[in-house]
Amino acid sequence: MQKRDYYEVLGLSRDASGDDVRRAYKQAALKHHPDRNPDDKEAEQKFKEATEAYSVLNDGEKRATYDRFGHAGLDGRMGFDFQGAGVGDILSHFQDLFSDFFGGSGFGGFGGQRRGAPRGADVRVEATISLAEAMSGCKHEVTIEGQASCEECGGSGARAGTSAQTCIQCGGAGQVGTQRGFIMFTSTCPRCRGTGQVVKDPCEKCKGAGSVEKKRKVVVSFPAGIDAGQRLRVPGQGMPGPGGANSGDLYVDLDIEPHPRFERQGYDLITKERISFPQATLGTEVSVELPDGDSITAKVPAGTQPGAVITLKGKGVPQLDRSGRGSVHIVVEVDVPKRLSKNAKKLLEELEAELSESR
Repeated sequence: MQKRDYYEVLGLSRDASGDDVRRAYKQAALKHHPDRNPDDKEAEQKFKEATEAYSVLNDGEKRATYDRFGHAGLDGRMGFDFQGAGVGDILSHFQDLFSDFFGGSGFGGFGGQRRGAPRGADVRVEATISLAEAMSGCKHEVTIEGQASCEECGGSGARAGTSAQTCIQCGGAGQVGTQRGFIMFTSTCPRCRGTGQVVKDPCEKCKGAGSVEKKRKVVVSFPAGIDAGQRLRVPGQGMPGPGGANSGDLYVDLDIEPHPRFERQGYDLITKERISFPQATLGTEVSVELPDGDSITAKVPAGTQPGAVITLKGKGVPQLDRSGRGSVHIVVEVDVPKRLSKNAKKLLEELEAELSESR
């Protein structure tokens, strides 16, 4: 589904000030907040849409890019998957924003995050693949160093054979709140620190934390057509949440190794092919092997000049939405011999004379 214009989402003109953006978003967030519209998927979608619009228009660099290039200019630069995320994920990711706007860590909470422990932290790593892998799609292992769920206690933090007890202060909600009008302002429970549970007999291995320092590997699937600078989100592969709560997400920032023969521009590939002077004059065919191993044939017409570009449509990098492929652009370079035999020199002189007469 095509995204709406961010200014339209917040009801703003393109010359709106930063204060205008903040006021418009605050109104939209209150109007479409899920607690005021329970079980209303349309309101939930509008809330997510408004938050995405605000995250761009309130950022000077992103807003300038959006004003110039539209949604296409922000591909791979958002840093957060608004469409794939639940509303609870948005609350967790932008909790400082909501605290600034509404005076608490949130208002009313969202879905499973309302009465549960806060999710684990997100993790960001970098990965590099080849151009061939970017064209064909691939799977790679990425290494994550940090906290992982304790195998001894299964992430509960309690000694084997025992279990954590419900926090008496928050009743297991992980949050305590105060009512202000129709809005419930919440904060993390100071007794259980948001887990909703208290461990009285902690696990010896993790000392009750439910997680231990560990190096682990995660297999990440890179779709065909992905490009450098784009980011992949792998749900649930970040840091574990406290007390066995949901893990955060893994974000993989992609880079692509330079290729010795091809340059990539979007979904297009650019390469150079050298041909002889007679071939350029008489015409020929050249065979080009693409980075993914496929071979293509291009016709070089008679009279082709040095620097001419031959374009083969539909032979480039697959598009991420699988609607087609980019093009391959072949820049023709003509070899001029540095040394000539007497016979070759004589033939060229005769050719020059023949060409001069036909001009």
